[in-house]
Amino acid sequence: MSRLSADRIVEAHGAIDAAFRNTPQFLAEGLSKRLGVDLVVKVETLNPIRSFKARGAQWLVAQLQARPDAPRHLVCTSTGNFGQGIAYAARAAGMRASVFVPADCNPLKVGKIRGFGGEVFPTPGAFAEVRAAAEAFAAREGAKVVIDGREPAIAEGAGTIGLELLDHPKRVDVLLVPLGDGALINGIATIVKARAPGTRIIGVCAAGAPAFATSFAERRVASAPARTIADGLAIENPEQVALADALTLVDEILLVTDAELVDAMRLAHAELGLVLEPSAAAGIAALAKPGARFPGLVGTVLTGGNVKEELRRDLA
Repeated sequence: MSRLSADRIVEAHGAIDAAFRNTPQFLAEGLSKRLGVDLVVKVETLNPIRSFKARGAQWLVAQLQARPDAPRHLVCTSTGNFGQGIAYAARAAGMRASVFVPADCNPLKVGKIRGFGGEVFPTPGAFAEVRAAAEAFAAREGAKVVIDGREPAIAEGAGTIGLELLDHPKRVDVLLVPLGDGALINGIATIVKARAPGTRIIGVCAAGAPAFATSFAERRVASAPARTIADGLAIENPEQVALADALTLVDEILLVTDAELVDAMRLAHAELGLVLEPSAAAGIAALAKPGARFPGLVGTVLTGGNVKEELRRDLA
């Protein structure tokens, strides 16, 4: 039996703040012409945290609050957007949020975490060391550690994006989803495969962070360094449960280079007027690759718009 539930995704949709639900989704005609494909985009940048991550965080917090032993303090590791989601959801619930981030974390994201009331702990070293520091801190504080990609509720909250895409007037035949820790794609695939099993679900990883793609191909967790501008895709050690979900839900995984991501960001800016962070442009980058062929109506999720200033300047 799957640990993710289509029924709970429907329930989650009613529990998430309206500011994050029913985000724009439309046929991007100019972008479609440039790419040679009919493309529906789902825009997840027009909300208080400029990212989809609050969907899963809010559903997780709602489920935790329903427990008699509900925690009052959440601790997580993040490259920025997930930390914002946890801080935002925790503040609304009267919880304390502590977010451990890499020392070189995007300053825009760090500032927004603090703005939503989260404590930020920049931590040197590889991401595994950041997580170790977070877990040690949580043990001392008696707090709950929340790991993106491991908690079913986070994937189910993200899956509400798929529920909304199912309302598009025409069925999407192929859905390209940025793939970092797997929560987003697994949540979306759970509801889409339940209601439109013919839709093909394709994950897009950064070539500079191939751990999830390699794990998927080898059907076992395989670690790899993450060297990419797409911090939202920079996963070095996939969660076993997230990989297991993907192996039953995802049809294919593709890789895109950092240069292709930047080109896709420029294309989205030119054709949609949107400023995307690198990970958000992964689906567009996959569509723009030479020789890319995707039949029927294609969809992709534009997952966030928290861009480092130096990349923003390069978009024009």
